[in-house]
Amino acid sequence: MFTYGLISAWTSICQQFFPVFTQPTAQIFLRLLTGWVLCTGRRTITGIIPFADPNSIRSHDVYHRFFSKASWDPGRLWELLARFLIRTFYSTGVIGLDLDDTVFHHTGRKMDRAGIWRDAVRSTKNKIVYCWGLNLVVLTVRVTPPWGGEPIGLPILIRLHRKGQAGLIDLAEAMLRQVGDWFPDRHFRACADGFYASLAGRKIPRTHLVSRVRSDAAIYDLVPQETKRRRGPKRKKGFRLPTPTEFARRVRSWTRVRTVERGKTRRRQVHVRKVLWYKVSREPVLLVICRDPAGKERDDFFFTTDLSMAPAEVIGAFAGRWSIEDTFKNTKQFLGAEQPQSWKNQGPERAAVIGLTVYSLVWTWYLRHGYRKTSVAATPWYPGKTTPSFQDALAALRRVLWRDRIISMFGKQAVHYKISKFLIAALEKAA
Repeated sequence: MFTYGLISAWTSICQQFFPVFTQPTAQIFLRLLTGWVLCTGRRTITGIIPFADPNSIRSHDVYHRFFSKASWDPGRLWELLARFLIRTFYSTGVIGLDLDDTVFHHTGRKMDRAGIWRDAVRSTKNKIVYCWGLNLVVLTVRVTPPWGGEPIGLPILIRLHRKGQAGLIDLAEAMLRQVGDWFPDRHFRACADGFYASLAGRKIPRTHLVSRVRSDAAIYDLVPQETKRRRGPKRKKGFRLPTPTEFARRVRSWTRVRTVERGKTRRRQVHVRKVLWYKVSREPVLLVICRDPAGKERDDFFFTTDLSMAPAEVIGAFAGRWSIEDTFKNTKQFLGAEQPQSWKNQGPERAAVIGLTVYSLVWTWYLRHGYRKTSVAATPWYPGKTTPSFQDALAALRRVLWRDRIISMFGKQAVHYKISKFLIAALEKAA
């Protein structure tokens, strides 16, 4: 009964998205998600099929066509996923979002919608490394797990960046507006790195931005109130201020605060000022200068369009942006989201959509159902481990699914043998 309840919970979560598909395709979707989780090797489509359909009920061509030709709309899938996750984790309050882009590396020069892009991981300040693949702009909803610590980023929307079409900033703006249209009565706080700072000037409804300020940015004082009317147009900005780096050198009065950065409490010194970063936004922004009291770290410069935010909250919000980087690592390393070999039509983009969707659904299943009913196993090389990682969430779901599959194939008596326990323990970690 314990295992059956967890399996039915996984099936119920997947069935939330059946309205996106026709009935035959919906069953293929469910089998694909389960096979993607259970797959012990490379997650090519032919590698997933034996785990998705062990009895070969459907032809292998059906699973290939699911990505390249089947009639389903990824936009509708993202909308249902976003509504499901917001309903689950953000019933009230401001919704935290994280935004960034990544490259899903692929091989094969004939892959549709792929291109040559800068590899942010391997590139350095003095050397740029290029790679072939899909350039995706990803939006995640930030979830604080019940055990605390670093937040989790669950993908709710992506856009494919293609050469000669809308740029990364335009795609990011369109995504934020799209999510705003899905939830017209909610407010959002989006965090992104300095590349997306110009979103502050796009005036996205009900959405505030937290990002980084360039250390050499041209910032200005607010427009002073005029005591008497003068000729000519009204002033648009105040006097030029020093760059953030020079500003930090001149500050003499620092405020001590405690911040929560990725689940850890730290002491910081901050200085706050409302300024105009005129190149980015015509509206005032809150500049937060952050300094390490020990002097071991360089000064950081952040800003937000929400002038009411506390400086410690701004620093913590930006630090939590790292959750989206973990999302990229986990989906590529542990879910093989780059591995499906679908080259034609919408296949490559849809494969990325399903890979990121699986990540959101595995975490959702674990947070809602698996965390309280499974334990984090300590190992001799990690005896102090107390909080789960994505690997633990994935292993917990695999354990439940493999146990059910072994029982269905060999009967309930199979789970009592030591060999089956050893096999399940091996399969839950295999990928």
